[in-house]
Amino acid sequence: MEKDAKIYVAGHRGMVGSAIVRELEKQGYKNIIKRTHAELDLTRQTEVEKFFAEEKPDYVFLAAAKVGGIVANAKAPADFMYQNIMIEMNVIHSAWQNGCKKLLFLGSVCVFPQFSPQPIKESYLLTSTLEPLDEAYSLAKISGLKYCEYLNRQYGTDFISVMPTNLYGANDNYHPEHSHVLPALIRRFHEAKIENKLSVTCWGDGSPLREFLYVDDLANLCVFLMNTYSENETVNAGTGKEISIKELAELVAEIIGYKGEILWDTSKPNGIQRRLMDVSRAEKLGWKYKTELRDGIKLAYEDFLKNPVRIER
Repeated sequence: MEKDAKIYVAGHRGMVGSAIVRELEKQGYKNIIKRTHAELDLTRQTEVEKFFAEEKPDYVFLAAAKVGGIVANAKAPADFMYQNIMIEMNVIHSAWQNGCKKLLFLGSVCVFPQFSPQPIKESYLLTSTLEPLDEAYSLAKISGLKYCEYLNRQYGTDFISVMPTNLYGANDNYHPEHSHVLPALIRRFHEAKIENKLSVTCWGDGSPLREFLYVDDLANLCVFLMNTYSENETVNAGTGKEISIKELAELVAEIIGYKGEILWDTSKPNGIQRRLMDVSRAEKLGWKYKTELRDGIKLAYEDFLKNPVRIER
């Protein structure tokens, strides 16, 4: 990407989008186009077409999405499917129609089958059934990455996709029900510490294994790929390391300074038992994550303390 190129970051106020903006600015890119939801509703085709026709960005990072944890996905599958598919199709299609040089689409680890062999390779996509609890979101994200792939095949575009593992970091969503596991734990243990609670109850039994990537590391990978990668295959984004939810809860409690007991509500779902990315493709391209989990949680907690709690995105 040229330093003076027009770069549109869709979803710049979200956790991922804001991290991409930080990384672009850090690397000297100054012509960054941003629009809030109030200024541009990405689910509205006419609005998106008008925006692209007027601005004609050279490069697009598609980080806008409706996101949430297990409960949110289970309660509103229609909303997750509709809003995400509309955002993706409108932005990707308009980027192609208006001669965008390159687009990067951000997906999710949940695009992969429920019982994928571990660690998960990019080639496991569509080899089996999806996790039922977040199937709607998964299908929407699969549609986005496949549309990029089909445009590349049919029209010779240079649209790439990245599938991140579980993300956390600055500007996260801390809603008690709609957030993902790590920000939910940060908020829960922080409030328990402030309120001097004797115990904190976490969902499930703590046994599932998960991988976590600090969002600024993902942003670094995204800019790296926009400058170096033009293949049709998606690229996994992760650390290649995993931790049990029980160990994660204990680590978050330690960092926050909560001394009480940690209990487990086994009536709540665990989700998939194990989900670890194979990150060998990114590493072969010359990229590796930088932020270890303990350090990243400290940074995330500092951001949580500095900013008002983000109840809803």
